[in-house]
Amino acid sequence: MSLSSARQRRATAASPLTDDGYAKDAKDRGRRPGGGDGDGVDGGIKWFLPFLALGLLRHMSASSNLIHDCDEVFNYWEPLHFLLYRSGFQTWEYSSDFALRSYLYLFIHALVAGPASLIFGEHKIRVFYSMRIFLGLISTITETVLVVALSRRYGKRLACYVLAMLCLSSGCFFASTSFLPSSFSMYAVTLSSGLFLLEKYAAAVSVAAAGVILGWPFSILVFLPVTVYSLIRGPFGRVFLSGFLTSVSLLVLSFLADYHCYGRLTFSVFNLLKYNVLGGGESHLYGTEGPSFYFRNGFNNFNFAFILALLFLGVVPFARKKYAPDLLIVVSPVYIWLAFMSLQAHKEERFLYPIYTLICVAAAAVIDSFPDFFHDKYSSDQSIFEKIAKGLRPLILGFILCASHSRTFSMLNGYGAPLQIYQHLEYHEDSGPGSILCVGSEWHRYPSSFFVPSYISEVRWIDDGFRGLLPFPFNETLGGTTAAPAYFNNKNKASEEQYLKDIGACTLLVELDLRRPYPSRGNDLTTWEALAALPFLDRELSPALYRSFFVPYRWQQNNVFGLYKLLRRLRSDQH
Repeated sequence: MSLSSARQRRATAASPLTDDGYAKDAKDRGRRPGGGDGDGVDGGIKWFLPFLALGLLRHMSASSNLIHDCDEVFNYWEPLHFLLYRSGFQTWEYSSDFALRSYLYLFIHALVAGPASLIFGEHKIRVFYSMRIFLGLISTITETVLVVALSRRYGKRLACYVLAMLCLSSGCFFASTSFLPSSFSMYAVTLSSGLFLLEKYAAAVSVAAAGVILGWPFSILVFLPVTVYSLIRGPFGRVFLSGFLTSVSLLVLSFLADYHCYGRLTFSVFNLLKYNVLGGGESHLYGTEGPSFYFRNGFNNFNFAFILALLFLGVVPFARKKYAPDLLIVVSPVYIWLAFMSLQAHKEERFLYPIYTLICVAAAAVIDSFPDFFHDKYSSDQSIFEKIAKGLRPLILGFILCASHSRTFSMLNGYGAPLQIYQHLEYHEDSGPGSILCVGSEWHRYPSSFFVPSYISEVRWIDDGFRGLLPFPFNETLGGTTAAPAYFNNKNKASEEQYLKDIGACTLLVELDLRRPYPSRGNDLTTWEALAALPFLDRELSPALYRSFFVPYRWQQNNVFGLYKLLRRLRSDQH
């Protein structure tokens, strides 16, 4: 027997055992649609399963999600409410003097909210949740494309791990139905990454352009790796033309929408970049955080999956033939975006939304690669450590998913009171037409005018010590969306006109009673009656572990709760 024939036989015998993609034929299977990692050539996961699983979870998110950021309300829900009902709050960013926000983004969502408002009439809360279901549907579609692309490229196991994390991770659960440009960018990043893995390079670049222009201009850094490699791999002319035409079309539409609404020649995309980049910006006026903020936040929303995602680069040398370069290209924005955003002084949780789905991909790839650390490519036998590593994969994934559900449960039950309290307003029309709803320090948890019934004529802020600039109602007398009211400024300085001076004019009041030594207005039973009160988690007095994650039998006992109240002023005949 010749030496060459013996080598050939050993290589052939070893090939079926290398289910991790190290053998050349396994690598080729992984490159072909339907191949990879012992899944055969059946085309990977079919479309129906991920669409169904993600659809159910996104519907749950749409119906139970919190509003995590007051910017979502005042910069998106309120202007949309004004476009539909000609009433709502306006922030300084929507003043035509500054024009930082794109109306094209609102118009796209109005295509769904408009018909919903005609169908449901005065039931505005149903319009709100219809919009959320629409956002959940977009998230479902984009994530389904990504899961199917991963299954065709890298096998069913990795795709199933990613699917499980997309369904149950707290970060994706909350971000998927948030009405924010950063969530829109997340949809676009997810879809663009999936199309890139499916080798639909022109479509991937077009989606990236839409994510930057319609969503969040700063997210261009997240799209950069996929866009550059799509231009390199695809027919350059076709891919470039696709991205160019999409960009020009959307920029023109955005300019026209801004001109129509702001009433002058202005361009919100450029204005936003100018304010934050060219002009230095003054976002620090709205709070600053240290460099560890996003790492703490990432752990809260993804627990140990976030740590695993950060370790992806360390795994690549062990699984280079599986994941490099394509999956590395897809996951690399996690590192780019974290580094860039951590350098900024002003930090907010929603700024990480664009990379949320990529965190799931990176973490799942690390879990899938555990056996590769112990794999001996020169041996056809699996070591005991490799077998243990394979057995650990579902256990670690299960632990991460349980911790994620614990986080989601804690957030929904601890901080869900505001949305529920405002829904109680529908049942108190006996307060009479022309009622005034007052909100003090809880203005930042106001869930939008979609929750305010028609018998309430005004929502007014009352002074509880906040010295920043608050939103004002859109002023139709001054021109509505074209107005440039004098009370707005870009220095976050309070206006003398933003507070209601006569608190005696308030018919209804929303407040949070945290049972501190200082009295709350609702404790004055000679003036107010409680219409509804729900527990609200006291963040300051509750231990970090128990407020962040639901621990059975401990969560209720160890946390401290205040009361979120809806109060009504007693009529004179009730005193």
